[in-house]
Amino acid sequence: MVKFGPRRWRKPPPMLVFMLAVMLPAAALIVVNIVWLRHIQRDKVMDAAIQRDYQHMLKIAEKRIVERAYETSETASAQFPDVDDSDGLDTFLKTHPEIAHAFLWTGKGNLDFRSQPARMTDPDFQAENKELSSEFRALFDLWSGDHIAMVKRNEAVEGRHVYITSQSVSRGNKLQFESFVNFLPRGSTPDHPALAGFVYDEDYLKNSFFPQALNEVLPNENPNDTSHQQPGIMIRKEKEQAPLAASLCWEGGAPEVERGFDSVFPGLILGIRPHGTTIADISNHWTRLAFLSLGALSLLMGGGMLFAYRSVARELALAKLKSDFVSNVSHELRTPLSLIRLYAETLELGRISSPGKHQEYYEIIRKESERLTSLINNILDFSRIEAGKKEYSFRETDMADLVRSTLDSYRFEIEQNGFQFEQKIDNNLPPLRVDREAIARSLLNLVNNAVKYSATEKYLGVHLYRRDDGVNIEVVDHGIGIPLKEQLKIFEKFYRVGDPLVHNTKGSGLGLSLVRHIVQAHGGVVAVESAPGRGSKFIITLPVQNSEVQQVSA
Repeated sequence: MVKFGPRRWRKPPPMLVFMLAVMLPAAALIVVNIVWLRHIQRDKVMDAAIQRDYQHMLKIAEKRIVERAYETSETASAQFPDVDDSDGLDTFLKTHPEIAHAFLWTGKGNLDFRSQPARMTDPDFQAENKELSSEFRALFDLWSGDHIAMVKRNEAVEGRHVYITSQSVSRGNKLQFESFVNFLPRGSTPDHPALAGFVYDEDYLKNSFFPQALNEVLPNENPNDTSHQQPGIMIRKEKEQAPLAASLCWEGGAPEVERGFDSVFPGLILGIRPHGTTIADISNHWTRLAFLSLGALSLLMGGGMLFAYRSVARELALAKLKSDFVSNVSHELRTPLSLIRLYAETLELGRISSPGKHQEYYEIIRKESERLTSLINNILDFSRIEAGKKEYSFRETDMADLVRSTLDSYRFEIEQNGFQFEQKIDNNLPPLRVDREAIARSLLNLVNNAVKYSATEKYLGVHLYRRDDGVNIEVVDHGIGIPLKEQLKIFEKFYRVGDPLVHNTKGSGLGLSLVRHIVQAHGGVVAVESAPGRGSKFIITLPVQNSEVQQVSA
């Protein structure tokens, strides 16, 4: 009779786990990227994205052109003559040669319409003068109230002192696009309303205004610059394909994206296309580059796998160690950063009115900043110790003052965690020659551990006293305690006790290692008295020294 024992699963080799965990996701990522690129190519996703960008550019261009139109018009309107100075229209036109016509309506039947004197020799311009004069007289006699209301509404809503509209006007056998500016002249009153304005004709818009406006929208255009993609923008009439005006990089052809003016220049359309290429060519070029990059990445990934195959066994343990270290340190840094941000935002929003509370919050921010600095210094110290470059500066120090100031910087964290805090400091202590910053960091590391590993009975005691030929600093807690067999190992770098609470609590595994190194550099010793479930007592003993201040390189 054959008996089968319990089946035992063999743990897969780390190398196999690595290859399955990395190579399979990498292969899947490559396949997903290929499918995604095929989707982009098939559905023209890239084309649509470029078109959206160009639509956004045209919207910005329209906004800037409209703003420039208002700025130009308001500057000219500020120089317009008063209501009772109709003779000033000729002077106004002479000082503004870009304006084709100007008018002043002061009541029914009272319209003074003037045109540029230098252009009145042109028969077509004369005919336009007569046509517009007749149209404006009839228009304002019937609808002056509506025009005045539009000017006032534009001023109330947009903060503009003028109202601009556009229309096509016959000049000879052609239709001219002209822009009409209306505003209330100086001297207009509710009892005696008046309306003034002027006209920018197509010649000015085409030859001066729009080219300058497009140059402001695209100030660094250079048709000969092929180092980066440059779009060209044009402006055309709604029923014509030929550009009315265009930017430097416009090379002709039909625009690939268009947008009509919403206001000021209704009837005109903005168009854009890339210089020297098309949107389809850009999309295809990008897709080809993406496929080539993906292929190159796949080759590099394959080569990297071969290289990793040789070295991963040696690096797995170190990688895990570094990963845990980074994760734990990140958690340690997050707490003070969160507190600093919380209280800073509270102060910034002005939610605190009490000066006392302001001062309290400022102190919390300062103390948490000091704590954050201490955490960072722990990491820097560890790096220097590993490199053999850690230096200590020994100076005669009042230990009672040092311990008090160090605990004050951490008192907020202790109180926030609900600890019963007991501080016993002997004042009649001899001064010691120590590195003040290093000893403070050692004390903070011990206090921080006591806070983190006291889950149930929250007690923290710090005692400073003279013992024989040394000075002792004790940190006592009623936390989880440390088994005897692990009490020597806890001072090794990265070592953490196997208790589940320890592993559920973030930590870098560097604190006690740094404490031992610092204390030994001062000629002292650090010891621990502990038992599981009964708390811990860490004792730093520093010898009373009479040597001169020195720089010690450890």
